Amino acid sequence: MHRLKIPSPAGLAVLALVVVLAAGCGGSSKKASSTTTTTTSSSTIQAPANIKNAGTLAFCSDITYPPEESYKAGTTTPEGSDIDIGNGIAKRMGVKARFDNTGFDGIIAALLAKKCDAIISGMNDTPERRKQVAFVDYLKVGQSFMVQKGNPSGITSIASLAGKSASVETGTTNKDYLDQQSKMLQSQGKKPIHVVTFPKDTDAANALKTKKVDAYFGDAPVVAYYIEKDPASFAIGGTPVNPIPIGIAIRKSDTQLQNAVKQAIRGIYADGTMDKILKRWKLASAVAKLQP
Repeated sequence: MHRLKIPSPAGLAVLALVVVLAAGCGGSSKKASSTTTTTTSSSTIQAPANIKNAGTLAFCSDITYPPEESYKAGTTTPEGSDIDIGNGIAKRMGVKARFDNTGFDGIIAALLAKKCDAIISGMNDTPERRKQVAFVDYLKVGQSFMVQKGNPSGITSIASLAGKSASVETGTTNKDYLDQQSKMLQSQGKKPIHVVTFPKDTDAANALKTKKVDAYFGDAPVVAYYIEKDPASFAIGGTPVNPIPIGIAIRKSDTQLQNAVKQAIRGIYADGTMDKILKRWKLASAVAKLQP
């Protein structure tokens, strides 16, 4: 789900193909930088004292994952579905939202080190991550294969990847899933999947375009975005798999913030804001709603 231009009819058709619980976890490795987005509204939810006093709710976000979070072309201004959701949460607490660009493979460590108040970055809520942080889930998303136009390698499923290569972003559940599936293929006497990792999701997608790998594997909305942006190079391979909730990660000790974010997300759903965000970023048919 990122810095999205208005899709063409062909792009909308691609999104329709991704009608599945789409939603990944992606991120990428990038130097931390921060951008502040101002919101204006009266507060309806009590923010924790430290956030209220600062006047800012700081999110760690890997801003290289369109259409969920990325920078507007030629600027340092973040935009995307997660950016809109983060702004909506802050607005309901009567504060501003700030998005600190943080590499995905170190994003939980940054939160635990109190470099931000929460993570919003298309992050899958998994049992392993829940050992470290608490989640407030807000959508559910699946993962898809992206292939070269015409699908010359015949990638339509996990089984068809046996003995072939697929690119993913470092530190994501996309990589974890392919690693698990590769082991399963080997246990069945088949060749493993060669999983090739990249620090940025955009680099992983470019590896497919430059024919360094047979397929790219990422969140279904992100795959739809890449195909809409470059239909001459990319296509969908098969149907989305492995639907997982995505959520906002918060330190386990910050129970007041967890409750405030949960209330804010409920409000974003209740007043129709979530529908508007999903429509704006062309995600309505690519994700499943998941109210906390």
